[in-house]
Amino acid sequence: MVSATFLLAFMLLGAGVYFAVSRLLEKDSQDVLRLQTAGLVEVARSGGLPALREEVRSRTEQPDDPDSAYALWDRNGRLLAGTAMPLPAGAPATAGVSHSYEFVDQDTDDDAHTMAHATPLGDGSVLVVALHTRAQDGFRRLMLRASVAALLAAVALGALLGGLVSRWVAERLRALDATAQRITAGDMTQRVRGDGSGDAFDLIAQRVNSMLDRINGLMEGVRAATDHIAHDLRTPLTRLRNRLDDLREDAESGSSQRASLDTAVNDTDQLLGTFAGLLRLSRIEAQSLQPDAPRVPLWPLLEDAQEMYAPIAAERGIHIELDGEAADARGDADQLFQMVLNLLDNAIKYTPDGSVVRLAVSPLNHVVVIEVADQGAGIPEEDRPRVFDRFERLEAHRGSPGSGLGLSLVRAIVTRHGGRIELLDHGARGSSRGLLVRVTLPRAAA
Repeated sequence: MVSATFLLAFMLLGAGVYFAVSRLLEKDSQDVLRLQTAGLVEVARSGGLPALREEVRSRTEQPDDPDSAYALWDRNGRLLAGTAMPLPAGAPATAGVSHSYEFVDQDTDDDAHTMAHATPLGDGSVLVVALHTRAQDGFRRLMLRASVAALLAAVALGALLGGLVSRWVAERLRALDATAQRITAGDMTQRVRGDGSGDAFDLIAQRVNSMLDRINGLMEGVRAATDHIAHDLRTPLTRLRNRLDDLREDAESGSSQRASLDTAVNDTDQLLGTFAGLLRLSRIEAQSLQPDAPRVPLWPLLEDAQEMYAPIAAERGIHIELDGEAADARGDADQLFQMVLNLLDNAIKYTPDGSVVRLAVSPLNHVVVIEVADQGAGIPEEDRPRVFDRFERLEAHRGSPGSGLGLSLVRAIVTRHGGRIELLDHGARGSSRGLLVRVTLPRAAA
């Protein structure tokens, strides 16, 4: 838009200059004709027709300006002196009043454009003073060619500068978008790179980085508080669980007291499991993967997960289908196994009875893709980003078993291993949509 406006302004300016110069050249030519006509009329007034005839003949034979031409006609249209030229149609008959007109002089080699003044004299004769505008026309043509060349240069330069500026802006925006995508994927350590120029993009980078630092600080504070609570409460909860267990052993079997104590012990075990999950999640988030991490074969790992959950799935008529081929990653085998178990547990929990849960692994170029797909109700797209938050559960009643830490733990493990996790739709259109969880990990080099 800016380039188009610039080019339009350039064209309007060039057209204005061209027409202004053309009018100025035309005015100068008319002034020359008026001066020459006035001089010859004065000769006729002082010396009569013979003197004027002699002056016209002299100027024609020995011209001061090669582009000037003169003609003197008598009242009968006979050429008395000078060069024959066409007379204007409908010229005024008033003596001394000049009539301006233009024509193409075909007697010249280049068919020169000619401006002329025809002036009737008192005895009926007509004086014609003409000026070939070769120089003016040449200058106009040169100016027009120069304007067109300048316009083409401006178009090329504008396109080049516009392309460079557009590319620069696009690169800055792509860098900002790439950083935002990595942050959205859960890597809160990412920051927008500035160049220190102090321009608008650099200021935006500084503002965004300050905002991310503030958000990260708040999140770290929440995590630290949660970890401290979990750590400090684990010991008293363990003592409470042991005391409840002792009381349960002392209670009479089958009594209501024994049933109440059984429920209390189970609730305490669930609390201890939640706190253990929080502490494990914090440890994983604080760890970084070492460059010499061991090689982990993923196919046997998925086979073990299938074997472990096969009896649970069989109780509901669910078949766990294993697909893919051998592929290796680098990292912690226990954590990767826990990741697969959590995903498989979620899939079995939310898929209908008698359906199929698909578990697959496949190498793809420099990455390994692990997929867990079910045939359940799926997760609405607008809810998918928050299912990885701690204690986040999409059920309003929160009645199903679990602590809401399973997918948080999965994302922490994936992030630690340099991968990414995606939640996608699964199943054909018109059928139960289902959920496809895709984990992409760096592939171990051969």
